[in-house]
Amino acid sequence: MLKVENLVVKYGMIEAIKGISFEVNDGEIVTLIGSNGAGKTTTMQTISGLLKPSQGSVLLDGVDLTKIAPHKIVPMGLAQVPEGRRVFAQQTVEENLELGAYHRKDKDEVKKDMENVYELFPRLLERKSQLAGTLSGGEQQMLAMARALMAKPKIMLMDEPSMGLSPLLVKEIFRIIENINRQGTTVLLVEQNAKMALAIADRAYVLETGKIILEGTGAELAASEQVRKAYLGG
Repeated sequence: MLKVENLVVKYGMIEAIKGISFEVNDGEIVTLIGSNGAGKTTTMQTISGLLKPSQGSVLLDGVDLTKIAPHKIVPMGLAQVPEGRRVFAQQTVEENLELGAYHRKDKDEVKKDMENVYELFPRLLERKSQLAGTLSGGEQQMLAMARALMAKPKIMLMDEPSMGLSPLLVKEIFRIIENINRQGTTVLLVEQNAKMALAIADRAYVLETGKIILEGTGAELAASEQVRKAYLGG
């Protein structure tokens, strides 16, 4: 579904991403793990069109996204849950969800998807008339995920969804990610909580200073001594 080939991204003279290649197949959860500054967020922003690479391609179902404006990528089936949630603070929960479906014309389906999202995130239903800026961090993360789902994506990019959340909420967020995937959405996940990410991932890649240094199934990387020492605290 998604194929990244020989991607190079620069900030001025600094090469942040150094020719990486990876793929995400239909129906998978694939995770990118790595320490701060490894290039994970840069990779995500390049895939969703917010950054332009100096070299390489990002293919979604064979179409190169690097030539397409970000707002035109969403209707093609790719939605991103950005790092730091980025909800519209002065809009209600429901208005945020409606904005997620801004490009869709199938109003009846949008209504059904809204109901489905409220089933998946019952806490948002309780707070649908509340301003998004007044929600807790965990609720804002749920809203960011639900808003992306309203775009009806084939693939969802999630950037650090567990950041700043309590251990209990982290478990809930990962359970929801698995539910989203079971309902048919492919997931590319960037996550510092390597242990949780590898536990739910079909496949995983380790990014270090802009290069992919390891790849394998989630279980293989969780069992790797190199990964355990660097990212799993043992």
